[in-house]
Amino acid sequence: MRDFHLPGRSAVFASNGMCATSTPLASKVAIQLLESGANAVDAAIGAAVLLGICEPPMTGIGGDCFVLLKPAGSDEVIALNGSGRAPAALQAADIRAAGHDVMPLGTADAVTVPGAIDAFCRLSKDYGKSGLATSLAPAIHYARAGVPLGPRTCFDWNRAEPSLRGAARDFYLMNGKAPTAGQVFRAPKQAEVLEKVALEGRDGFYSGEVAEDMVTSLNALGGVHTLEDFEATACEYTTPISGEYKGMELLEHPPNGQGATAILMNNILSHFDLASLDPMGAMRAHLEAEAAKLAYDARNRIIADAGFTERLDHMLAPDTAQALAGLIDPKQAMANPSRVSESVHKDTVYLTVVDKDLMAVSLIYSVFHSFGSGLASSKFGINFQNRGAGFSLQEGHPNEAIGGKRPMHTIIPAMLRQNGRVIMPFGVMGGAYQPNGHTRFVTNLVDYGMDPQAAIDAARSFSDDGIMTVERGYSDTVRTELADMGHKVAIPETAIGGAQAILIDYENGVLQGASDPRKDGCALGY
Repeated sequence: MRDFHLPGRSAVFASNGMCATSTPLASKVAIQLLESGANAVDAAIGAAVLLGICEPPMTGIGGDCFVLLKPAGSDEVIALNGSGRAPAALQAADIRAAGHDVMPLGTADAVTVPGAIDAFCRLSKDYGKSGLATSLAPAIHYARAGVPLGPRTCFDWNRAEPSLRGAARDFYLMNGKAPTAGQVFRAPKQAEVLEKVALEGRDGFYSGEVAEDMVTSLNALGGVHTLEDFEATACEYTTPISGEYKGMELLEHPPNGQGATAILMNNILSHFDLASLDPMGAMRAHLEAEAAKLAYDARNRIIADAGFTERLDHMLAPDTAQALAGLIDPKQAMANPSRVSESVHKDTVYLTVVDKDLMAVSLIYSVFHSFGSGLASSKFGINFQNRGAGFSLQEGHPNEAIGGKRPMHTIIPAMLRQNGRVIMPFGVMGGAYQPNGHTRFVTNLVDYGMDPQAAIDAARSFSDDGIMTVERGYSDTVRTELADMGHKVAIPETAIGGAQAILIDYENGVLQGASDPRKDGCALGY
C-alpha cells in the first residue's frame, strides 16, 4: 500500500468493466461504450481512435497498431498485426544511392502504408458487438467539437513543432504555434474520413477519395506510393510468442514486433537474484541495463518482417539467455553494442480494456516518432507515420528496406498469464524502451511484490545508444554509483515511457486498473 502522506495515485477497482488510457476523455468514452452494452473490442477501438484527436503527436489514423485479445470465456490469446508495409516500389539501394546510410526520418521514404484502420475494421467485424459506427461515433463528434488538450500532450507537441512541415503545419498548429494546455484542438477533416470508414468500412480509407488524397500527397513529397499499395493493405492474425519468468508467463507479438526482446531480457535476468536487491538501487538498474544491451543487440540482428526472421528460436532459447547472462559483469558496464539505425525518441499510445465477460484487449497504436514523419495529406490532414525508419539500409540485412515488407516494429502490447489464466493485459509506451519497460514491470511485480500501480509508478532507467537515462525518481547516490560502474548517466528531458494495466482478480471478482502518472490519463471502471 502506498504512503498516503505522499503524492501518488491509487489503483482503481470495479466489477463490471475497466479501461486504462493516456487521456481521461478516452477512458470516459470507453466506459460509456461498455455501459451502453458494447464489449471490450468496441470500447478499445473507440478509445484508440479518439486518442488520435486527443494526442496527435502520439498517434492517429495514419499509423499502425498491434492487438492482443483474450476472448470472453477463454484464456486463449489472439494476436492481430495491424502494421502496414513499405510501398512496392521502395528499394534500399535507391535510398543508399541518394546518400543515406540509415533510413531518413522525415521524408516520404519513411512512410509505410497505415495499417491501423484496416485492423480496427477487421477486429470490429470479427470480435466486436456494437458495430464499427458505434465505436467511431465519439471520435467523429470530438474531432468536430474539439478536445481541450492536456499538459503532457502539449509538452510533447511543443517539442515536436519543428518537425512539422507543409500541410502538417496547417492542420496541427494553431496560428503557427504548438498549442498550450487547455486550448481546444479540432480536426473536422478527420471527422469526414472517419464517417467514410463508419459507412464503408476499410474501403472508405484505402480506396476512393481518402486514399487518393494520401497517395497524391505522398507522391508530391517524393514518395513512390500507389493506390494499389493502399488497396492491398491487410492486417493478419498471428500466434503470440511467450516466455516464463518465475512462474509468470509473458505473452508478446511475434516479429515484426520486438516482443521477443522482452522475453530474452527476462530470460537473461532470471539468472540473477533480483529479489535480493534494492528495487531502487544501483545494482538492479545496472543488471537490467546490461541485459537490455545484450537483448537489444540480438533484436537488431534478428528481428524483421516475419517472412525474413530466421533465428527467432535461437533468440528465445534458454541456452542463449544463459550464455548472454554470463557476459554480464556485476561491477562494470560493458561497451555499447552496435548503434541502432534509428533515433532514440518515439511516441505511442497504449490502452487496455476488460469488460464484464472478461474479454480483455491490449492495444498499442502509434505513428512512431512524434507526429511520425512530420508530413500530412493535403486535403484531409492525415498525419503520416514514419515506420519505415525501423528498416535497415544494410545490404542483405533481414530488416533491409524492401518494397512490400514490414519494418521491425517497436510497439508491443502484452499480457500476463499465470497457471494457465490470463491475469493482466498491460503495455508500456516509449519506443525502444518498450521491451525494457515490459521487463521492468514484470520484475517489479514478481521480484518485488508491487501491485500494478506501484509497478508503473516506480522510477525507471534505460540504457540505449551509449547513454543510461535515469529518471529523477532515483537518488543522486544511485546515479553516482552507476557512473562509477562505467555508465554514461543522464537525466532524461522527458519521463521514460508510460504504461497502463488491468489486473483480473478472479478470487474477488474485481478488476484493478492502473495508469501511468507520466501521462495525462487514468484508469476508470464501473
